[in-house]
Amino acid sequence: MHDPRSEALADVLTGHSTKLKPGEKVLIDIFDAPDEIAIALVQAARKRGAVPFVQIHHARVARELALGAEASQLEVSRAVELARMKKMDAYIAVRGSHNITEMSDVPDDRMRIISGAMRPVMDWRINKTKWVVLRWPTPAMAQQAQMSTPAFEDFYFKVCTLDYGRMAPGMAALKALMDRTDKVHLKGPGTDLRFSIKGIGSVTCGGDRNIPDGEVFSCPVKKSVEGHVTFNVPSIYQGHAFDNVRLDFSEGRIIEATANNTAALNRILDSDAGARYIGEFSLGFNPHIQHPMRDILFDEKIAGSFHFTPGQAYKTAGNGNTSRIHWDMVCIQRPDYGGGEVWFDGKLIRKDGLFTLPALKKLNPEHLLGKGR
Repeated sequence: MHDPRSEALADVLTGHSTKLKPGEKVLIDIFDAPDEIAIALVQAARKRGAVPFVQIHHARVARELALGAEASQLEVSRAVELARMKKMDAYIAVRGSHNITEMSDVPDDRMRIISGAMRPVMDWRINKTKWVVLRWPTPAMAQQAQMSTPAFEDFYFKVCTLDYGRMAPGMAALKALMDRTDKVHLKGPGTDLRFSIKGIGSVTCGGDRNIPDGEVFSCPVKKSVEGHVTFNVPSIYQGHAFDNVRLDFSEGRIIEATANNTAALNRILDSDAGARYIGEFSLGFNPHIQHPMRDILFDEKIAGSFHFTPGQAYKTAGNGNTSRIHWDMVCIQRPDYGGGEVWFDGKLIRKDGLFTLPALKKLNPEHLLGKGR
């Protein structure tokens, strides 16, 4: 069924997000999403003179392949996919899911082998192409969000076609502040965390990497993290559901980790030497996203949130940490979730989810939604 909102979204993805130019090759990666959005993206890419390529995935098929994946098979897959990715200038992934826990019965050791084998493909895509990744609305996602399917679809397209350009001034101010900051202190219920971001730098994310978007990220100096943090946003990682994750740190390393599924949590954090160090710190501020839905791409952008990421660091604004995992764990600091504070070099910059400095107030919901100056 034709939906003009798909065309509008495709225009955002090929224009604002990846800025496709004539002659550029773009891989359109479709995961359990309808042909309609794939076709809309092909058409939008061609209108810009780009050359589209399409790959279709299905989660149930991927699960079956994962259950019996062997090292020799993964070597071939990595070689083929890496060779193709090296031919691409841009990458657009649309990821739907009828069952977000489809991979939950794939053994952890098999998932570690797969993620490790395919990591070079992801690294090339992240560091060498223009890329954007987004979810596709499904009844399963609507159920996660505790909404009807039509209501969730309306929410989804509203979030994904937000005027991201309105974020630019506030993001620039936050980036400038993070770039010159040394000490960060996060406070809140179950959280008292200190670390340095001195010399790391930061990156603004306003719809040019993920959709939905709305964050500025940096990274702790690898061994500077001290204290503890409790995440009040539930998440799904490697097919497992996690609630009330708490991490305790000493000299940058996670020395204790607990959750509703502590055993699975620690198995993931023991994936490799880098999994117990942090690869990203970010502040989220998408005004349309207020509540968690167990989907990291949405939840990490929640207004008034921060996320802290065990595992792989990005090459840009990174600390050199390497790992098979990259797990964005999210905490909301608005009053309805217990409140909290963010301090940079002894100065309060956000309280209970709202930025307090004049230049940063442009990232508060009233401004981003056009209700304030």
